[in-house]
Amino acid sequence: MKPVLADALLAAVIFLITLGPGQVMATGDIRVLALQVALVAPLVWRRRAPLVVFCAIAAAAALQWAVDVQLPADLTLLVALYTVAAYRPGRQTLIAALVLEAGVVLAAARWAPPGQFPISALAMTAMAAAALTTGLWVGARRAYIVSLEGGREQRARLAVAEERARITRDMHDIVTHNLSVMVALADSAAYVRHRAPEQAGIALERIAETGRQALADMRRSLSGEPPLDPAPGIAQLAPLADQVRAAGLPTHLHVAGDPDAVPAAAQLTIYRLAQEALTNTLKHAPGATAEVRVNLTPQRAEVEVTDDGRPGQEAAHGRGLAGMRERVAAYDGTLDAGPLRGGGWRVAAGLDLKSGGA
Repeated sequence: MKPVLADALLAAVIFLITLGPGQVMATGDIRVLALQVALVAPLVWRRRAPLVVFCAIAAAAALQWAVDVQLPADLTLLVALYTVAAYRPGRQTLIAALVLEAGVVLAAARWAPPGQFPISALAMTAMAAAALTTGLWVGARRAYIVSLEGGREQRARLAVAEERARITRDMHDIVTHNLSVMVALADSAAYVRHRAPEQAGIALERIAETGRQALADMRRSLSGEPPLDPAPGIAQLAPLADQVRAAGLPTHLHVAGDPDAVPAAAQLTIYRLAQEALTNTLKHAPGATAEVRVNLTPQRAEVEVTDDGRPGQEAAHGRGLAGMRERVAAYDGTLDAGPLRGGGWRVAAGLDLKSGGA
């Protein structure tokens, strides 16, 4: 039910309940009926404009006091105070509470039985305090629920941002590496196609194989479903070295330690680091030789990729290096990338495997 309809129903119920005890109809005075309506009708909009509704009812109650007509419909003041406390800031709630307390004192002074002023004032104050406390509790609970929902939304946004960052890193690594290999293989095939057609054919087959692998990696990265084949890891470093060798980059691979002790996610990170570093060497240091060293322990993994390119042949400091830093940061690790003295380039990363990639 819409709030306005629910509040209209509440107003109607209060109007009918308080109509009989006050003998509003029995008085035959249209002014008394008008006061009854003025006290109850504003409740229809109590959640849309809590303070305005409270002021309207308080004004009707003040007029009722001035003409010395006591009506049970005054309980709408309690409903209005509750609503202000539940929906409006603390300052407005304080103002409404003070206004109502002033009305309590005036009502007790005029309508309390002789000698019963303190008791009447205390009883009405207690009812006002109950309405105020209930409204404050409901408002606090609503704010808490909103904060929880906001927290869930924020976590969802962060999860989306992290997923987009992961996809961006993967797409960069996959596309950049495989395109670099395919371009190098295509250049090689074009160079030898007349002198050694069989080598050109082998290069073309490797281009097709690299393209298929790139498509498979892209599907794995973009799909929300579990992949049919596992993500690349340390075991795929040897095929990676073979791939870049075929593209014209002589590469030596050394792996020390037990890969089975390294989590699959960390293995993927190690693979991507090596892939990106070799891709940069392939792109920016033609004619160089590369070396990949991986040292593994149950607590830590270290990856180092070096090449002997000529001085000035440096890897790009673009999205690739930023992606490597993001991958390493997920394992509270360190990344050092820069030129070597005398020529060449070095990328070294250390991963804390106990951090869990959080």
